[in-house]
Amino acid sequence: MHDLVIRGGTVVDGTGAPPIAADVAIDDGVVTVVGAVAGEGEHEVDATGKLVTPGFVDVHTHYDGQVTWDPLLTPSSWHGVTTVVMGNCGVGFAPARPDEHEWLVGLMEGVEDIPGAALTAGIRWGWETFPEFLDFLDEQELAIDVGTQVPHGAVRGYVMGERGAKNEPATADDIAGMAHIVREGIEAGALGVSTSRTIAHRAIDGEPVPGTFAAEEELFALGRALAAAGAGVFELAPAGVMGEDLAAADREMDWMRRLARETGRPVTFALLQHDLDPDQWARMLDLALEVHDEGVPIRPQVAGRPLGMLLGLQTFHALRDRPSYRSIEPLPLEEKVERLRDPAVREAILSERPEADDRMAFIGMGLDRTFPLGDPPDYEPEPDQSIAAWAAREGRDPWDLFYDLLLDNDGRELLLRPLLGYSRFTQDPIREMVLHPASALGLGDGGAHVGAICDASIETYMLTHWVRDRSRGERLPLELVVRKMTSDTASLYGLSDRGVLAPGMKGDANVIDLDGLRLHRPEMHYDLPGGARRLLQHADGYDATIVSGEVVLRNGEDTGVRPGKLVRGAR
Repeated sequence: MHDLVIRGGTVVDGTGAPPIAADVAIDDGVVTVVGAVAGEGEHEVDATGKLVTPGFVDVHTHYDGQVTWDPLLTPSSWHGVTTVVMGNCGVGFAPARPDEHEWLVGLMEGVEDIPGAALTAGIRWGWETFPEFLDFLDEQELAIDVGTQVPHGAVRGYVMGERGAKNEPATADDIAGMAHIVREGIEAGALGVSTSRTIAHRAIDGEPVPGTFAAEEELFALGRALAAAGAGVFELAPAGVMGEDLAAADREMDWMRRLARETGRPVTFALLQHDLDPDQWARMLDLALEVHDEGVPIRPQVAGRPLGMLLGLQTFHALRDRPSYRSIEPLPLEEKVERLRDPAVREAILSERPEADDRMAFIGMGLDRTFPLGDPPDYEPEPDQSIAAWAAREGRDPWDLFYDLLLDNDGRELLLRPLLGYSRFTQDPIREMVLHPASALGLGDGGAHVGAICDASIETYMLTHWVRDRSRGERLPLELVVRKMTSDTASLYGLSDRGVLAPGMKGDANVIDLDGLRLHRPEMHYDLPGGARRLLQHADGYDATIVSGEVVLRNGEDTGVRPGKLVRGAR
């Protein structure tokens, strides 16, 4: 008798091979049979008419704080993710001297939009060094597996104190100390080191992430620490990734390619399309492919849909920079909606000139690029669906229409403002990025940007939009999409024990009703520690999500079992 049998499904095994009709047996947490399984299972999952895939491996998350209080790591686990990698973009909570806790919380809050009050209330500190942090994670009860990286920002602060936090140049001794911590972390089981060089990433006090301006000597010392340990990935948000410095993005490719060639360690960097140069992403891919074909391990990390802010009364929006609205902003939602429906308040707000607001300037609030999100949500809207185009058809002022839309659904309406990846109102560039042989799928930012973004659902979106529903262009093959979310991401981080359904591989799997798979509209919840808010996005269609042969979610509901583990080092 087998521990678990997934019976009668269509197996998409994660290698890119075509789907096959097969059963899957799992024993002692490991796949033992893919094919006809004659014997019964102690537990069985009926997969008739359903897809059976490996568990998804999401390599770009920010659950560094949430992992201490949420064993499910929602919302990622709701979307078929069975392994997450956190500690990205140079931010995290180890190493951490006791007097640095508040500073590290402010760093994470500023960079990743995770409420500092929630982190302060929720994190159970129990470590100082990075190996101690891994030991702490080893003791957590988890539903899914977790791997982490050594964050450059925390390391810089630990070694250099205030000088590191303020991005002062590192001395030779500073650099040696940082390299020692990185190597120690890798040897203890970290999956890599991460850094950020985009000035868009700032702590809550406005200071760029420590390491943003690090000299090449410092960056190469971190990479050489990986080489000395013989393991680990170098992950980064490069300069120019947000379009803030076009020339810098091209310069970054030079040192990243040299680092990957010298160390032999994978370098993975965020790659997104931005409006200032909508074709730069293609040049970056070409530069990566030049050396990738020579065996240099450089992997652009791309997103499966445009990175976009969700605007609304519960998040933020352009009316916030008008004086009459600012007096209403602190009110509870119901009171706010009641006041906004007052004709006198409406007239006052719409008649005022906006005052300068850096947040709105960053977003660029042109209503020709702002769209109703809809339900189910539409992340590839036509230009004529914009608020500006809609208002023009009705002969209305676009801000008047914008005001009305904010009040829909009792003030819970969400509007989509694509920021990156939608320069020409099409997702065709994203399709090309995903198809590229050197690219890795990521950038979902699970656990982060919870006040305005909810992209941890990208795995579900890949199956609904790209495989099944896309109508504005070519779709993507099912077997390719599954491979991109499983074996490709697992292999990038050396996790060769998972991402494929084959005998001897880890028993992580999803049973998915592809026809019934549905991505819900994000909704605001107040369930973080201390009642802090976050946007969450649910999905229908996941019949079962399985970790090490145990069903952790059935029809999206927690079963209460906790087979998840800390992933220590490459497999």
